[in-house]
Amino acid sequence: MTIQVGDTFPSVSVKHLTDAGMQETSTDALLKGKKVVLFAVPGAFTPTCSAKHLPGFIQNAEALKAKGVDAIICLAVNDPFVMQAWAKANDVGDTVFMLPDGNGTLTRELGLTMDGTAYNLGHRSQRFALIIDDGVVTRVDVEKPGAFEVSSAEAVLKNL
Repeated sequence: MTIQVGDTFPSVSVKHLTDAGMQETSTDALLKGKKVVLFAVPGAFTPTCSAKHLPGFIQNAEALKAKGVDAIICLAVNDPFVMQAWAKANDVGDTVFMLPDGNGTLTRELGLTMDGTAYNLGHRSQRFALIIDDGVVTRVDVEKPGAFEVSSAEAVLKNL
């Protein structure tokens, strides 16, 4: 079942890389007491994700924060090493928390997987954006296959 407005965001343990090495945290810890924009991409270093989706959130981070957003999270079904490399390649810094979902566990819990096997991508995340307030989903915008309209930073700004 796909995540809906009013649902509690799934509690999942996640691993990510920092300068200190591999760290483990939970989605609960990332979301508790915060207003969060979480956007998902089919894959790090893929064309639309790298040229438009991630850069849009980096460029609009201050505008999002001005509208009350405490954190911006980028989710992709990629391993922590790829997500760290993608963050460095895009000079993300602390602007966006890069959330690797290497096994697709969180994406499956959200009900937002995509079968990319025809493109040799395996099972990935659909492109989407969520607004989450203290762990409760307040907005869900899922792109149609191949589209990039409703999950952009600009679209999220209009919906805050």
